[in-house]
Amino acid sequence: MTALPDRPPLAWRAVGALAAFKLGLHVAVNATSPYGFHRDEFLYFAMGKYLDPWRMDFPPMLAFLSEAVRAVLGDSLVAIRLVPALAGTAILVLAALTVRELSGGRGAQLLACLAVLTNTLFLRPSNLFQPVVLDQLWWTLGFFALIRLSRHDPSEQGRDWLFLAAAAGLGLLTKFSIVFFGFGVFVALLVTSWRKSFATPWPWIALGLALVVGSPSLVGQMRLGFPVVGQMLELQTTQLAQVTVWDFLGFQLRRGPATVLALGGVIALLVMPAYRRFRVVGVACLAAFVTLLLLRGKPYYVGPIYPVLYAAGAVVLEGIASRRWRLGLRWSMVTALLVYGIVRAPLGLPFLPPSEMEEYGARIAGQRSVTTNVGAIERLPQDYADMLGWEEQVVAVARVYDSLPADDRARAVLFASNYGEAGAIDFFGPRYGLGRAVTPVGSYWYFGPGDLPGEILVALGFDREELEGYCGILEEAARLGHPYAVEEERDLKVFVCRGLERTLQDVWPELEGMN
Repeated sequence: MTALPDRPPLAWRAVGALAAFKLGLHVAVNATSPYGFHRDEFLYFAMGKYLDPWRMDFPPMLAFLSEAVRAVLGDSLVAIRLVPALAGTAILVLAALTVRELSGGRGAQLLACLAVLTNTLFLRPSNLFQPVVLDQLWWTLGFFALIRLSRHDPSEQGRDWLFLAAAAGLGLLTKFSIVFFGFGVFVALLVTSWRKSFATPWPWIALGLALVVGSPSLVGQMRLGFPVVGQMLELQTTQLAQVTVWDFLGFQLRRGPATVLALGGVIALLVMPAYRRFRVVGVACLAAFVTLLLLRGKPYYVGPIYPVLYAAGAVVLEGIASRRWRLGLRWSMVTALLVYGIVRAPLGLPFLPPSEMEEYGARIAGQRSVTTNVGAIERLPQDYADMLGWEEQVVAVARVYDSLPADDRARAVLFASNYGEAGAIDFFGPRYGLGRAVTPVGSYWYFGPGDLPGEILVALGFDREELEGYCGILEEAARLGHPYAVEEERDLKVFVCRGLERTLQDVWPELEGMN
């Protein structure tokens, strides 16, 4: 195998400028956004509040981070979302470093950074306190470690094997989809010349270390009876049932001009002789892609393979022999990426007010952008609709709660129909004099019903029919909603329920997943 050229210098000024721009962009959007926290973010705050790292139904990384950020920086939108903004910025920098490991120069480094910067696949996750952007980061870090291993004999690079293990372990602490990264790497090791590395201790040491780092996620599943299995079965019958092969493939093709770079990158890594030593990376990406396609995963699940493919594609473009063609293609790609990024920015960054976002969606983005993960059509993209109306709900609950006699308030339980409503009460409630909320849905069911028996419930988000079988006396006390929220949050009722025949603790096992 021919020797690789030395790594070119990192274009640190230009890469640093793009990284600073990306970070500043997210901070500025969150400081001025007309939207608030996302329903999923409330769940991760609650997971931090009830943190039990060895007994959680989801990987605990977001719970750790939410508590750490709130303790150090506070709980403003800017403070909380600094975590995803930094993670997204790290992905951009890793794209440039990956180009350098592939012996790409300044132009290729900047092109790969632009592909990440302008793509909604990386913009929106970098603006939400969710595991998606961290999942993208750990995959990108893992592929970067594979690239480093590929520059030398993989059986001799212990440090980079440990680097790969750390990425996989952190991924396991964040999101179980890291399994697809691990499967892709395993297949790639098996079908390439890297299979000889199985005869060395390093892959096994790396696997062991990854499992140790990610052990809280695994132990939590074992202690709770593997709830991830039920979650995946429910996902298969609801959200993933909406995903066809053509939906999956179409999503990838709609990533704009960066798709051309990714296609060039995967072709280079798989078949071009000059990139033969990096074939293991191309096979790993392809194996993960095909696996998610066959399992009908959500189209964005495969997003983490793209930074390394953008990097490879940028290096291929830089290597075109004719200087005139190379410069023309490079500037054409830069222009296309910038135009695409500007036009599509409202889909990645929540800065347009709801009415303007609705108009933009109708004119530019189309119906697909406002189709929810269960096939419903909303006025806004689902992530944006899920960032509206939460504090108003808490205010309405507080008014009903405050209207109760003092003795009733002391006995009242705040009962919500989903984790978004419960999480909003837990987050905003203290400033309105409210205590904790309970809900028998998702992770909140594991948090339990609390100590009060439920003689009085202030119930948010339920229909009358859902409560009548439990309540002796049921009174509708308030009605509210937000016109741009998702359908289930658009017309809400607040009930006061009295006279439960059984305590909340007694009925709790029967309520699991009632919504």
